[in-house]
Amino acid sequence: MTRNTRPPARAETVGSLLQPERLLHARKRLAEGELRPEELSRIEDEAVLDAIALQESVGLDVITDGEMRRTSWAATTRFLSGIAPRPGLRSYPASAAQAGDDPVFPTVVERIAPLPGVHLGEEYAFLRDHSDAPTKYTMAAPSYHRRYWSDEVSRGAYDACEEFLIDVRDWLRVVARELIEQGCGYIQLDAPNYGSLCDPQTRRFHVERGHDIEAEIAFDADLDSSVFEGLDVTSALHVCRGNQQGGSWHSRGGYLVIADVLFSHLDVDAVLLEYDSDRAGDFGPLAAVPPGTVAVLGLLTTKAAGLEDESDLHKRIEEAARIRPLADLALSTQCGFASAANAPMTAEEQRAKLALVASVAHKVWEA
Repeated sequence: MTRNTRPPARAETVGSLLQPERLLHARKRLAEGELRPEELSRIEDEAVLDAIALQESVGLDVITDGEMRRTSWAATTRFLSGIAPRPGLRSYPASAAQAGDDPVFPTVVERIAPLPGVHLGEEYAFLRDHSDAPTKYTMAAPSYHRRYWSDEVSRGAYDACEEFLIDVRDWLRVVARELIEQGCGYIQLDAPNYGSLCDPQTRRFHVERGHDIEAEIAFDADLDSSVFEGLDVTSALHVCRGNQQGGSWHSRGGYLVIADVLFSHLDVDAVLLEYDSDRAGDFGPLAAVPPGTVAVLGLLTTKAAGLEDESDLHKRIEEAARIRPLADLALSTQCGFASAANAPMTAEEQRAKLALVASVAHKVWEA
């Protein structure tokens, strides 16, 4: 893939921001029939404008709409037909421990097709029209959609999971082109599926199911990269580690176990990695990230309110820079502030974390 010529974003946030109480209350009222859809849309507009003002005021290099119009970070089933609830054991769960948690789960049951009347990415135009900063759009990676595959059920629709994932990729390439036509210069794919494969217990689960982990990672990384093939856009992939509030995690184990195969097949401008806890291991796997790909260090947690120490952040960046060049590094929060639900912090505490990201990044890379 030809690298884009835009300068890298040194100060980033992953995607979602805390959703204000008035927005959460409005959604509840809509579900109860007490609010009209156009009234909810107005409240969402206000929340997005506040998110833009927050991110611009602290000085982030690229901003999102805070994902204020989303009730979930991944909303595939809202936009595609062919996926429906079915009982059974998940073939690609977030973790082995959660494989049988749900009595039913969204499952590929027919060949997928875009649903009429709704379009992934349609909310981007509002962000573009109301921001003076560079903007990005986030969406679930093609590879993430293994979560919807059932080895027992889905083969009635596709011969193999990979055939299904190619159809998802083709759909997301259309979405990416439409976003670029609207003026979007940065698209980020979110992929917690790779983080799941850092966990030894989950890896054992897949071996027992007969899944070839290394081959699947290679296929998935090639497929995710191909979303951007020939497109003039900053391309990024966030390797999420399956974070939930209250100390419940999808995966443990450092990136080392997936680094060689993932990064040898992944062709993007930036890869966002979570390094806010000891679950992520050390910075050694950064050596496998290809030259020219920016490794964005997610050093500030979005799952706890305490503000990180600035001197500690500088030390950790210096540590990472002993493994790969400082020019190929950047800084971000570790995940979204509302990826599953609002993080346990106030709006002021969220602002402090975003401001610290911008302040440290600008000191390090503008010095």
